[in-house]
Amino acid sequence: MQNVSLASRRKEEEVRAAAAGGAAAGGPGKKPLSAIIKEVCDGWSLANHEYFALQHADSSNFYITEKNRNEIKNGTILRLTTSPAQNAQQLHERIQSSSMDAKLEALKDLASLSRDVTFAQEFINLDGISLLTQMVESGTERYQKLQKIMKPCFGDMLSFTLTAFVELMDHGIVSWDTFSVAFIKKIASFVNKSAIDVSILQRSLAILESMVLNSHDLYQKVAQEITIGQLIPHLQGTDQEIQTYTIAVINALFLKAPDERRQEMANILAQKQLRSIILTHVIRAQRAINNEMAHQLYVLQVLTFNLLEDRMMTKMDPQDQAQRDIIFELRRIAFDAESEPNNSSGSMEKRKSMYTRDYKKLGFINHVNPAMDFTQTPPGMLALDNMLYFAKHHQDAYIRIVLENSSREDKHECPFGRSSIELTKMLCEILKVGELPSETCNDFHPMFFTHDRSFEEFFCICIQLLNKTWKEMRATSEDFNKVMQVVKEQVMRALTTKPSSLDQFKSKLQNLSYTEILKIRQSERMNQEDFQSRPILELKEKIQPEILELIKQQRLNRLVEGTCFRKLNCRRRQDKFWYCRLSPNHKVLHYGDLEESPQGEVPHDSLQDKLPVADIKAVVTGKDCPHMKEKGALKQNKEVLELAFSILYDSNCQLNFIAPDKHEYCIWTDGLNALLGKDMMSDLTQNDLDTLLSMEIKLRLLDLENIQIPDAPPPIPKEPSNYDFVYDCN
Repeated sequence: MQNVSLASRRKEEEVRAAAAGGAAAGGPGKKPLSAIIKEVCDGWSLANHEYFALQHADSSNFYITEKNRNEIKNGTILRLTTSPAQNAQQLHERIQSSSMDAKLEALKDLASLSRDVTFAQEFINLDGISLLTQMVESGTERYQKLQKIMKPCFGDMLSFTLTAFVELMDHGIVSWDTFSVAFIKKIASFVNKSAIDVSILQRSLAILESMVLNSHDLYQKVAQEITIGQLIPHLQGTDQEIQTYTIAVINALFLKAPDERRQEMANILAQKQLRSIILTHVIRAQRAINNEMAHQLYVLQVLTFNLLEDRMMTKMDPQDQAQRDIIFELRRIAFDAESEPNNSSGSMEKRKSMYTRDYKKLGFINHVNPAMDFTQTPPGMLALDNMLYFAKHHQDAYIRIVLENSSREDKHECPFGRSSIELTKMLCEILKVGELPSETCNDFHPMFFTHDRSFEEFFCICIQLLNKTWKEMRATSEDFNKVMQVVKEQVMRALTTKPSSLDQFKSKLQNLSYTEILKIRQSERMNQEDFQSRPILELKEKIQPEILELIKQQRLNRLVEGTCFRKLNCRRRQDKFWYCRLSPNHKVLHYGDLEESPQGEVPHDSLQDKLPVADIKAVVTGKDCPHMKEKGALKQNKEVLELAFSILYDSNCQLNFIAPDKHEYCIWTDGLNALLGKDMMSDLTQNDLDTLLSMEIKLRLLDLENIQIPDAPPPIPKEPSNYDFVYDCN
């Protein structure tokens, strides 16, 4: 059978004709795949056709099965080769060969073939996973000795073994719960070694991440074998991929840790100076941060802020003396800083009266018992924690704000207590404290990695901003909600610029004064001005079809350019890409897998698969998509649901997408609906329509500047008393 894999070009053409013909013969009467293979074998006098299979001749080498044969397009080149079962059996024997060269070559082939789920199923059926784990457990030292004497072109035996293992497990056929402690210890030992091959380290980290994410029992075993201190050296290297996998393992341990262990883990991370190491060796390293690294940093940021959830959802107990002492401390720092704190002169009634007056100056709603202000969750006790941090670590600013407001007229004072509570709640909403990280988001903020108490420092900057904005607005207590809206806008606008440090964030806020916010709002209002008079509405109605056609053409042009989509799996072990674009004549969708994210457009001829637009039955989105109904973590994530859409074609066939962002989601769903003759319903279309309509209206009304447009058309003049007149054209 060796001559089969070395078939001539002529034989490949024959196989292509037979297979493509079989695939194209749709409907219930189409010829079975086994019959096509038998025909090809008979044509070349090959016996035992059941030992053969068809395979893509491109770099993917994926086998053709009854399940995926509908995806073959006419003209695709296929190859007649050994069947998956035979191939799996042969490789199972070869990797146990006594010849090291033969074993190494077999492991190399196994690492490549394991990406195919059909082959993977056959190899797993032969108990191949157990064989690989035994080889890792027992043969590691031998492999490492062989590294020094084997030819470089063969690569590393252990690396191929681990690669094959990762690829096989990635199909989700075998449960992660089946692995022994010995195997976990061996994988952990590769990570713990200071000098280890990069490919071995990378795959070992990927295996540990998957173990933690996919099994509660394995999480506990991995947590016993791996410490944060052992992972940190890998972050101090220069290989960004190793750094990414390392942070992914830390995130996995963090995410799966029981609630009572998470704070303990956070303390360990702080002791090991993880934040400063990431800041120095990753964020401020002299290289661009790729998407996967950005995602892992975002996940770490979210998990860190989620530690605040417990305090955010904890109500204050008015009877708890320790909690009440925090409020006393706030009063003491503000009003007794220069006097004896334990001055007990005066009657108890007088002291109560003084405390009530001071609590009013501090801006609490309940002057008699301020503890009642912290019974609302969120922000619960987190607000009080922030206030105490501000009072202790920024004492001058705290005292200035409190005394400044206590000396104002009542109606213009900014209530520090109430402001702090509402501001803490607002910051938690902005940072989505308590929500699980998104599978697709890369939105990390470098400034939060510049301080061990970044949330508290964030609050301290924002509470001073709030006080400044209050004064600029000359606000009264009735304007409290308006001030909070302005502050939220200031914070959000500053965050979108991704400041690299808290000082830079503070500087951005300085430039976003209330006056500047008013200018921005006015400018936006002018750009989105909504003319409501009847003539303008009629003009809008008249030109709207032209604008919609313009938007439609833009969407279709974007589909012609195409988009790179990422294939997501539950572990995000590595980025796998595929590209889809519309043909210039708008009749065919071209798509295919890519090895890496492309730079610029991908030519049509490099995309192997095609889908005629005429075959598209429907476009579905969100939870209606087939890939969102499958079991897995993706469907649990709201953000992924909002980016998912599918093209349904033929019978029970679909092309599944997860857009890289909301903008691309709108572009593609609009474009596909336009191809099907349906309305474009996305938010982006509505925004574009409003913007373009407004611009077009303004252009058409330029000649009418400063002329009042009446709400109603002018009256028609009365008929003349007689028609005895003529207009002489000469």
